[in-house]
Amino acid sequence: MGTKKYTSYAEIEQELAVLKLEKEINYNRIKLNFERTKESVVPFQAIAKVGNMYSNFISGPYGTILKIAVPFVIKWFVNKKRGN
Repeated sequence: MGTKKYTSYAEIEQELAVLKLEKEINYNRIKLNFERTKESVVPFQAIAKVGNMYSNFISGPYGTILKIAVPFVIKWFVNKKRGN
């Protein structure tokens, strides 16, 4: 980009105002992109917390009961659908 020649201080002031607005617009775009990124990451953290709670639940005594009961329930449901 070559040097620009100004004929008055008003042109310089106008150019500075435009550059200031462009700087503010770019700053707000960065802030908006950061907020969008933060919003898109937060659900994954919530899902991870639910997964941790689920794994803690499964690893306890309820998990043992579920591990035994779920296959019987599935087998019963499949046989019911088949008509056996």
